[in-house]
Amino acid sequence: MFRMSDVKTDLYDEAGIPSVFIDDDVISYINERNTDFRISTSCGGPVLLPVSYKPPKSTDITLKAGDRTIYISMYQARYIDHIHMGLIPYQTSPGHERDQAIKTGFDEF
Repeated sequence: MFRMSDVKTDLYDEAGIPSVFIDDDVISYINERNTDFRISTSCGGPVLLPVSYKPPKSTDITLKAGDRTIYISMYQARYIDHIHMGLIPYQTSPGHERDQAIKTGFDEF
């Protein structure tokens, strides 16, 4: 469980959100991929994606997740108090072909 970072915490305070909890399995997932992630809006609700898919914006809220950063869209920030594996659109294990496609830039597909 991590508390939100000091960066842009005033926006959380204004929204009345005292903290955001990040599940350990999400932190492990992020660390295995060795990249920052961003929570943004999709047609199905909030999603947690690598910043290579959804680059951070200057208006995002930032959280530390282990050694990495999670950026949260200002539009999702007021609703997010728990970051869990359900926010990842597809969950794969290391070595899965989708993970490999992400690493290789979809050359195989």
